[in-house]
Amino acid sequence: MKYLALIALFLLAAGISAALIQPKPDSTMPKKIKPTYSKSAYSVAHLSKERIDELAKKLKPDEVEVILAKGTERAFCGNLYDNHKDGVYVCRLCGLPLFASKEKFDSGTGWPSFFSPFDTDHVDYERDTAHGMTRTEILCTRCGAHLGHVFDDGPKPTGLRYCVNSVSLEFVEQGKDGKINWPEASKPLATQTAYFAGGCFWGVEDRLQQVPGVIDAVSGYQAGKGKNPTYEEVCTHTTGFAETVKVVFDPAKVSYKELLGWFFKIHDPTQLNRQGPDVGDNYRSAIFADNDEQLAQAKAFIEEQAKTERFKGRKIVTQVAKVADVGPFYAAEDYHQDYHLKHGGSCPLPND
Repeated sequence: MKYLALIALFLLAAGISAALIQPKPDSTMPKKIKPTYSKSAYSVAHLSKERIDELAKKLKPDEVEVILAKGTERAFCGNLYDNHKDGVYVCRLCGLPLFASKEKFDSGTGWPSFFSPFDTDHVDYERDTAHGMTRTEILCTRCGAHLGHVFDDGPKPTGLRYCVNSVSLEFVEQGKDGKINWPEASKPLATQTAYFAGGCFWGVEDRLQQVPGVIDAVSGYQAGKGKNPTYEEVCTHTTGFAETVKVVFDPAKVSYKELLGWFFKIHDPTQLNRQGPDVGDNYRSAIFADNDEQLAQAKAFIEEQAKTERFKGRKIVTQVAKVADVGPFYAAEDYHQDYHLKHGGSCPLPND
């Protein structure tokens, strides 16, 4: 049954890829549900009007004309269109990273041009019919600052050209050590990572991604023999790898113990080497702790759960081990990522 779903997903993915690489002029990018966090670990919740007004006080008149009034600077006049240094371009108004130098190219238009954003969740899109034209306006997701427009005449691999006003950006140069010394407004959140295995990773990833405070959930393989396993190899039940979900979370919003609680709600930790109809050691229940503190919390949590009414007379068989002992996490193939999202469905979180 799972293999038939994969075949259908391959066909769907081919259509989605074509749509993204060759967008229609009046609909350059697909509509999406706005997340609270980006996969790059930034808060992208829209700022309040009061906060935007406060940030706008630092802008110069020419910056206000473009960033707030949606104007356009003159071609070849901006200070960044001919910038060839390595680094990241951040929003001048709120500091959110928008584009990286590695995606910058010379379009010959006189404006900074990029073929993709720093993170797809950092840029918003709106239909613009001003001046008798139909274009796609690009804006900073977090503060709504006007950046410019995106066109479908860019280079590979996206075929897109993000045409951006220099005054909408600030450039943060990369150091000689290859690292970025982020200004305070451009720093990502301080995150932590957890690893859970509880049957087919499609559902586990989908549900944990919905937990408030979870920034990203990635399907993959862990705790087996060898390196970089494929799905086909794992399904032979000879590698020892478990279908695992890597969870990046904001500890200020959700604790590791709370994630343990959600994990036990969305799977049955008493089933040995299976979850429902999915049978095999790759479907086993497991917690792979990122450090000693997580290991201690996981063991204590299981001891607590074993004493509850839910597990009376039922043995919890969840494997608990440190990542340092079982080996690294290997991300699964792209067609496994966001499986339910790609199908237009979802597994809701349990109410209790």
